[in-house]
Amino acid sequence: MLKAENLHKSYGKLQVLSGIDMEIGEGEIVSIVGKSGAGKSTLLQILGTIDKADQGKITIQGIDVLSLKPNDLATFRNKHIGFVFQFHHLLPEFTAIENIMIPQLIAGEKRQVAESRAMELLGFLNLKERKNHKPSAMSGGEQQRVAIARALINKPTVVLADEPSGNLDSQASNELHELILSLRSAFGQTFVIVTHNRELADMADRKLIISDGKIQ
Repeated sequence: MLKAENLHKSYGKLQVLSGIDMEIGEGEIVSIVGKSGAGKSTLLQILGTIDKADQGKITIQGIDVLSLKPNDLATFRNKHIGFVFQFHHLLPEFTAIENIMIPQLIAGEKRQVAESRAMELLGFLNLKERKNHKPSAMSGGEQQRVAIARALINKPTVVLADEPSGNLDSQASNELHELILSLRSAFGQTFVIVTHNRELADMADRKLIISDGKIQ
C-alpha cells in the first residue's frame, strides 16, 4: 500500500537518510524507533510529502507521489494521508468539531456532510459531549483524540503519527495505544508511528529500527 525506495536526505553536510527501503501493508501498524537524530521524523515527513527526499521514490496505492505537481500533491495529501503530532496542532479559536471538520472543508465537502462525519468520529472516540469545547478547555488526552479524529475524517489511506504519546501522561498514553488498535479493528486503518515510547512501539505489528540513516 505504501512503498519507499532508496530514500536519501541531507541537510548541508549532515546525511540523515542513507537509502531507506520499506513497505507498509494495508491495515498494518508499523512503529519506527531509533535514537534522537536518527532521522525518524525526517522519514515520516518525507513519507507524508511534507518534506522532499534528495533521492528516491515513494508510491502510495501505486501512485508515484513525488511526480505529482504541487497542487495535485496537496490534494492527494489531504485525501490520502492523515497526520497526528505530539503537540496536537489544533487551532485554538475553533471548537473540537470545527477542528475535525477542517480537512473535509478544505477538500470542498459540504459543511453538513463534514459535520455528520465529524460527529460519527466524536461518537467513536467518546467525545460527543466535548464537541463545542475549544482546545484550552480539553485535557491533553482529549486534544490528542480530537487530533486523531481530524486525521481520520477524510478516510485516509495511511495515518502518520509523530510521537503521538510524547505529550501525554501514562494513563492517556495507554488509552491512545488501545485507541489505535480499535481504529485498525473498526476501520482497517493503517498507521506508521514514530515513537520513543517502548510500549507503543511494541504494540505495532512490526517495529523498524533506524540507525545511521538506514533501517536495520
